[in-house]
Amino acid sequence: MPINTPNSLGAFLKDRRNRLDPATFGFSGRRRTPGLRREEVAQRANISPTWYTWLEQGRGGAPSADVLNRIANGLMLTEPEREHLFMLGLGRPPEVRYRAIEGVTPRLQRLLDSLDSSPALIKTATWDVVAWNRAAAVVLTDYGKLPVEQRNILRLLFRNPAIRAAQHDWESLARFVVGAFRADAARAGAVSEVSELVDELCTVSPEFEALWRENNVHVQAEGMKQLSHPKLGPIELEYSAFAVDGRPDLGLIIYTPADCAVAARIRSLVMQAP
Repeated sequence: MPINTPNSLGAFLKDRRNRLDPATFGFSGRRRTPGLRREEVAQRANISPTWYTWLEQGRGGAPSADVLNRIANGLMLTEPEREHLFMLGLGRPPEVRYRAIEGVTPRLQRLLDSLDSSPALIKTATWDVVAWNRAAAVVLTDYGKLPVEQRNILRLLFRNPAIRAAQHDWESLARFVVGAFRADAARAGAVSEVSELVDELCTVSPEFEALWRENNVHVQAEGMKQLSHPKLGPIELEYSAFAVDGRPDLGLIIYTPADCAVAARIRSLVMQAP
């Protein structure tokens, strides 16, 4: 059966409805079948019981995105389930919804920590750094010593003189970063979320304002980064950017030393760090 037939949508809705425990939602009474009744799902989704029944029966035409979102919330679907619901109902995934986060899973942090000579970090679509390893702390910035609101790559690049001075070619880097930041925010549906940051940087940095008005867009995939480190001296790092599976608003960046000797010195600094 094709993925986007009405019967497939109805079967998926019925299956997810039958998996829910009525008592969890305050519904009582004896039942002949498991799960919620159709009218109870409709009540939770704030839609007509008749309309919901038609959807399960494959009648009534294609639902709107708003209706599907309400049903997804009413059925307490996970993000992958919500995406599947949209594929069945509309033949496309839902629009991206940005979700602010404050940290990462322990598994992701362990991945970062396993890279003892490669600085690595995880940033949000608004370019807030939410996780990093010890190599990043000693080579890039010790984010743990910064207030949470200052752990933003653009704020550091445009408002921190020490960070600016460490860059080999600050002007080129700044132009690239602004374009990549713009693309990330749009891709994750976070345009409104970054408006305050953009306004702040436009106010305090004429250079940022000029770059922002250029409307350039870049993709941060891989490249070279050159730094002037107070202990390591001039160093070159190869960087690669990766998406975090299931979280389009998160990005993993790994900086690999281009020289084995530099890698050994970074490892030594990491071991000496408190």
